[in-house]
Amino acid sequence: MTNLLINILYYFKKIKLKNIIFPFLLSIKKNIIKNKKYLLFDKVSLDRSIPDVRSSECKEKVYDLKGLPKTSVIIIFTDEAWSPLLRTVHSVFNRSPEELLHEIILYDDFSQREELHEKLELYIKRFGGVVKLYRAKERKGLIRAKVAGARHATGEVIVFLDSHCEANAGWLEPIVYRIKENRKAIICPTIDHISAKTMQYSGGSKVSSVGGFHWSLHFTWDPVPEYTKKKLKSDLDPVPSPTMAGGLLAANREFFFEIGSYDEEMDIWGGENLEISFRTWMCGGSIEFLSCSHVGHIFRDGHPYNMTGRNNNKDVHGTNSKRLAEVWMDDYKEYYYRHRNDLRDKDVGDLTERHNLRKKLNCKSFEWYLDNVIPYKFIPHKDVIFYGAVSNKEFCLDTLQRKEDDNHKLGIYQCQEGASTEAFTLQKNGNFRREESCIDSVTENGKTYLRMVTCVNEKSGELFEFKDNKLISKKNNLCLDFEGTGNMKDAMMMECENGKKSQVLKIKHFGFP
Repeated sequence: MTNLLINILYYFKKIKLKNIIFPFLLSIKKNIIKNKKYLLFDKVSLDRSIPDVRSSECKEKVYDLKGLPKTSVIIIFTDEAWSPLLRTVHSVFNRSPEELLHEIILYDDFSQREELHEKLELYIKRFGGVVKLYRAKERKGLIRAKVAGARHATGEVIVFLDSHCEANAGWLEPIVYRIKENRKAIICPTIDHISAKTMQYSGGSKVSSVGGFHWSLHFTWDPVPEYTKKKLKSDLDPVPSPTMAGGLLAANREFFFEIGSYDEEMDIWGGENLEISFRTWMCGGSIEFLSCSHVGHIFRDGHPYNMTGRNNNKDVHGTNSKRLAEVWMDDYKEYYYRHRNDLRDKDVGDLTERHNLRKKLNCKSFEWYLDNVIPYKFIPHKDVIFYGAVSNKEFCLDTLQRKEDDNHKLGIYQCQEGASTEAFTLQKNGNFRREESCIDSVTENGKTYLRMVTCVNEKSGELFEFKDNKLISKKNNLCLDFEGTGNMKDAMMMECENGKKSQVLKIKHFGFP
């Protein structure tokens, strides 16, 4: 059916009727693909068995349930497909000890799907009152909906889960045990992968990554640092993480509100995970991952629901991140504005309440966070010969917005007054790099180019020096040369020549307050 539609689309495109019929048929095609996914979801039992991927050490651990706090599991949803939502509920209900599971809160963020109304209300009665349904009277967005769900909760511990998850065997006990040990720890289970195409469940037994961030304030997964690995004595030990992905987390309910829950002036989704991560660490708490707690998550392409914020804001991640940067990052917010200078003067609402929260909690500086929580984070202006744009006349070295983790070449583009794509750092140790990539040279068909490679350690890339206003590779003694270059051309390395104007570079230094 889908292939037939593609052929029909092509035909109408060819006969110039695409403006009338093409959009209509395209919407039919999208609905067929969406319905195929729903059919796949519905074919899988709501009470299916999934592999227990925990290590033997985790499986053998026995907890004294009587001494552990009661838990409210909060599931926020908006127009979620029926079976992923109910499979989340069933897995939590079936795989959580009765002694620990106080309630499951379903918070409906103004869903429009018909089956999520009366049908859902009738369905949850089978859980004997454990599952409670609350509904927003207007769209709140994930951030404010989470806070609303937490306000309804009455358990000592609250756990947030996405509405397309499956809790695995023994998932809850390690979480509440650790929170009882340390009420200021915000805990994340190990997130296993559920394929949106096949519904296959897969995961490793241990925490293999921790959360990080780019200066654009997007979340990243980073390898567990070696110094952290050395401190871990067993799989039972919590793994400290600088940030978290944000969808799946648990906290002591009182502590969650003590440190400011979420910034409720943030809109819909995006940025709140880094905000709560920075804030928790800076204000006396910690973010920790557990190898013994596993929850599967369906990873889908894009967002299945509307991400437009208030006042038709299409850039909720950007405006949310500006609120985060202004309150928590001190002078380091300049690195964010290097990526989003368009937001520097944008009004993102009153920040007084969040600034007052930081003062009230006597939180540490963002520099303390960088030094103590994520000391391996690349800081562009530290221990450098220069941090800025590398230019020759009106042209600058530029990434050309090419992917930085796939050995793509650097290029040349007309200078753009401090755009993030033309920001480069030459460190005192000779590494020439950006935040995400290190620079080395590669020779193809007798010509040598600069390219971006993944920074794994200090030996990634190659060493350069800046001498007599030239950028020189120590590997091959070639110089960056702008000869014959123009917009979108690849950056070239050539034999160094005294007095050659195309090799004389000017560095526009990017300042830091």
